[in-house]
Amino acid sequence: MTATAVTVTALDGGQAGLTAAQVGQLRSRLTGPVLRPGQDGWPDAVRIWNAMAASEPPALVVQPVSAPDVAAAVGFAREHGLRVSIKGGGHNIAGTAITPGGLVIDMARMRAVTVDPGARLVRAGAGCLLRDVDRATARHGLATVLGFVSEVGVAGLTLGGGLGYLTRRFGWTADNLAEVEIVTADGQVRTASRTRHPELFWAVRGGGGNFGVVTRFTFRLHPVGPDVYGGLIAWPFSRAAEILPAYRELAAAAPRELAVWLNLLRAPAAPFVPRRWHGERVCAMQVCYSGDLAEAGQVLAPVREIGAPVADLLARRPYPQLQSLLDQAEPKGSCYYWKTGYLSQLSDGFLRTWQDLAARCPVPQAQLGLLHLGGALNEHASDDGAVGNRDARFACGVLGMWDQDEPGAAGFPAWIRAAAAQASRFSTGGSYVNFQTADEDDERVRAAYGANYARLAEVKRAYDPGNLFRRNRNIAPAGR
Repeated sequence: MTATAVTVTALDGGQAGLTAAQVGQLRSRLTGPVLRPGQDGWPDAVRIWNAMAASEPPALVVQPVSAPDVAAAVGFAREHGLRVSIKGGGHNIAGTAITPGGLVIDMARMRAVTVDPGARLVRAGAGCLLRDVDRATARHGLATVLGFVSEVGVAGLTLGGGLGYLTRRFGWTADNLAEVEIVTADGQVRTASRTRHPELFWAVRGGGGNFGVVTRFTFRLHPVGPDVYGGLIAWPFSRAAEILPAYRELAAAAPRELAVWLNLLRAPAAPFVPRRWHGERVCAMQVCYSGDLAEAGQVLAPVREIGAPVADLLARRPYPQLQSLLDQAEPKGSCYYWKTGYLSQLSDGFLRTWQDLAARCPVPQAQLGLLHLGGALNEHASDDGAVGNRDARFACGVLGMWDQDEPGAAGFPAWIRAAAAQASRFSTGGSYVNFQTADEDDERVRAAYGANYARLAEVKRAYDPGNLFRRNRNIAPAGR
């Protein structure tokens, strides 16, 4: 008998034994490395952001350097019936980058960024982090819609729809996709756009990692910066009954160049926070004004008029710097557990509920966040891309974070679920799949896509009938 060199989790949940010769064949097909436990590079290759989502490690990690490399890895997984997952930035809260005992395709070596300022396009490899793209485009006074933590992966963000400070101006991240290069389950490298494989392109604009491995994204760019005006400003939580309605009024009147997000939290022990406020509850606004900086004072007057902040970091700064201000607020290796949804309005009932939940929150490092998104995304048809949720004007979330050994942590998820359930009666019913946790069921995925789900299932059947790509917020092929 031929000895088994490595045992890998199979698609059916059983075990597949690979011989040394078969592992050698995989290596021979790739330019990039194939890693096994204990080898140089293994710890970084399997590390993910959310410690709460950590699982049994994979058996193998491949690190492709090109689309043909990815095609070879996908083909090998299909031929041997292996569970496979795709790792971009590893930042997904559900921990979908790692498939326990399986094969991980780690895109970390594919981080090329090419900017065409004349055409206002940027091409980004699937291993890029947000900072890679933002820094490259900012040199030309251009940007696309990306998230708000610079260490997030571009791929996962985009495939789940994507939102950020520029969403009010230019829509979801997926609305700004011009083209993708993608390896589908049959191992073919395809280019998808509105005119080439249009159904596949429709599906990847929000449908997650269900349809293949995107190896390159092409985004449309917009004049932004290179400087914007923004940062953090915070007030005592004791003024929440005043500040929450003021935030609603501010959002209703804000030009699209202004994104203001409101977080109710305990102030961190940071140098910019006066010592006496460390650990105290505050109302904090995260601000990004990307319009004419000569008008910043006038536009931000409603924020300034609230008066007497405990901290004020609003200033002119480079856009990439603003994009990284929250990095330290979401450090790698902490435990994260979130429940989120979309709102079409900020009703009196919702604001009262939100204030009450924040006042009672027992999770020391939790935030109750409101992201103002309304604007460009609402002007698209509901079926323009799988992302849907065109009725969303705000995102809301009960965002838990704690250290692994924090006292009382075992009870935190239950409180977060209960709090989110109270807020859900004000929700549109939709949600952002990138913020869904691993314990959310298939019905939650269906609700995220609404009427677009059936069409997604048809595209899944056409391009991945065997559901090779299932380590995600999964969409089952039609008829299965």
